[in-house]
Amino acid sequence: MNEYFRRPVKFSVYKMPLKQDDDGEGVVVFEKEDFPSDGFSAMEDIRRRGKLCDVTLKVGDQRFRAHRIVLASSIPYFHAMFTNDMVESKQEEITISGVDPVAMEYLVNFAYSGRVALDIHNVQALLVGANFLQLQSIKEACCEFLKDRLHPNNCLGIRRFADTMVCTKLHEAATCFLHKQFVDIIDSDEFLSLGKEEVLEIIGSDELNVPREEQVFDAVMDWVKHDIQFRKNYMPQLLSRVRLPLIRPQVLTDKVSMEDLVKRSHECRDLVDEAKDYHLMPERRPQLQSERTKPRSCNDITGMIYAVGGLTRADPFLTGESLNTVEIYEPISDSWKIAKPMTTPRSRVGVTVLAGRLYAIGGYDGQARLNTVEVYDSRSNDWWDIAPMNSRRSALGVASLDGRVYACGGYDGISSLSSVECYDTETNRWYIISDMTKSRSAAGVGVLNGEIYAVGGHDGLQIFNSVECFNHFTGRWTAVPPMQSKRCRLGVAAFNGKLYVVGGYDGSKFLNTGEVYDPVTNTWSPIANMSSRRSRVALVANRGRLYAIGGYDGLCNLNTVEVYDPVSDSWTHGAPMLLHEGGVGVGVIPLPP
Repeated sequence: MNEYFRRPVKFSVYKMPLKQDDDGEGVVVFEKEDFPSDGFSAMEDIRRRGKLCDVTLKVGDQRFRAHRIVLASSIPYFHAMFTNDMVESKQEEITISGVDPVAMEYLVNFAYSGRVALDIHNVQALLVGANFLQLQSIKEACCEFLKDRLHPNNCLGIRRFADTMVCTKLHEAATCFLHKQFVDIIDSDEFLSLGKEEVLEIIGSDELNVPREEQVFDAVMDWVKHDIQFRKNYMPQLLSRVRLPLIRPQVLTDKVSMEDLVKRSHECRDLVDEAKDYHLMPERRPQLQSERTKPRSCNDITGMIYAVGGLTRADPFLTGESLNTVEIYEPISDSWKIAKPMTTPRSRVGVTVLAGRLYAIGGYDGQARLNTVEVYDSRSNDWWDIAPMNSRRSALGVASLDGRVYACGGYDGISSLSSVECYDTETNRWYIISDMTKSRSAAGVGVLNGEIYAVGGHDGLQIFNSVECFNHFTGRWTAVPPMQSKRCRLGVAAFNGKLYVVGGYDGSKFLNTGEVYDPVTNTWSPIANMSSRRSRVALVANRGRLYAIGGYDGLCNLNTVEVYDPVSDSWTHGAPMLLHEGGVGVGVIPLPP
């Protein structure tokens, strides 16, 4: 007796409900639970022994014997072929074209077993075969397999393959990976082998994750010089997609304008001149806006939000114990966890992120204003001290731009400051740069379109609605239209080419309002109110949202978090912090891909 008929029987017995006119005891139904799997296993064994097969599939120079009924029941392509009186339904041998023979063997076996083993060697052939045979489940499994193995060296090839096979989700995943990892992908052979239209589409994307726009220029030049005789005529088209106004002036002058392929083209020289005008005439920038002046923003980048320092006293106007506590927020799981603490307690601390490292700058330790600075590396999970600032600063604004860290204003224990310092990571030194036009303590600071904006704050006598921005190429601070409300202790963040401010204190009340500055129209406009009033609130952008973290509502310190969706102009609640209850400094460290 065949081994399949010797297996223990698994079955279920249940009684059908009696009808009123039933004169018996009802009907007992026996159901063998593993009947389908046992049946297909038996048919697979029969096929291996070459019994009862009624069709042969010829694929290339290979032949596969099978049963029509099994193929029709498992594979949509054969179901249509064998049940619709097609010519092939009566043929003993059917020729299949366009499918790899090895892939066909896997897929015929799948018809009997419901299993197929995917690996890097067979997945593409299996996807092509599954697409041909209309096996959607296997096609999706192949797409997931490729999606999990995206790499800078294969991303472009997988993206093109997904487009050919109409695998929408895989194409979207590869495109998202391309945007995030553009800087690594441009070093691959795949990038240098792309066609012109693909390069134009990629470098024109708003979603590219590039720390500096000159990296896009470098990618264009590498691609052109890979086949210079054929590709040099594309330079004007390609350079029009590079956002030259966002490239640093010294790079424009010393590198871009000196490139031979640029100098030889009248159209390219015009594009460089346009970029230089953008830098030379900042007051005219609202009239010079175009696609080339629009900052790129890869909103899909996910980062860990670090909340640093702060106070726990319910009344922050009283001297309290400053914290060295650090918490990490994971946006996908909407949860906080405790991280390694700083070496020094710091409230009213300035926090920024540069090159994946978190900087905690100045602040108040409960006894004195600080000029000390420490840095955290998430990979080593270590904090260490770097060179101190020239001035003691608490309630300062900080920002990172073009490889440097800037500390603006603050309070030194005697007066509000207008001074600004810049930290150079290569020399480990702080340098004094141009003062702001006003002394600003408890101001908000953000970076927008390559400029540093100092927003609101106070000088000890009055609270400001004024705004100024610093161009680090010209070394000048210039006025920007004022906010609609006076604000100190506010949250500021740049997002999608605009500057958002929320919360703060206007001298008479604690604020739950917010507003946004659009550099194209050079105007401020209101956004939806938060549910809580928040002074000393921290604001950061992450995953296409803004996060308002902590603060003080006039009665107590807050550990709560609100999340702003700029598309719907609405706020929702996020998970509250675990240990912090007062104002914190925040920064976002991007997750590795």
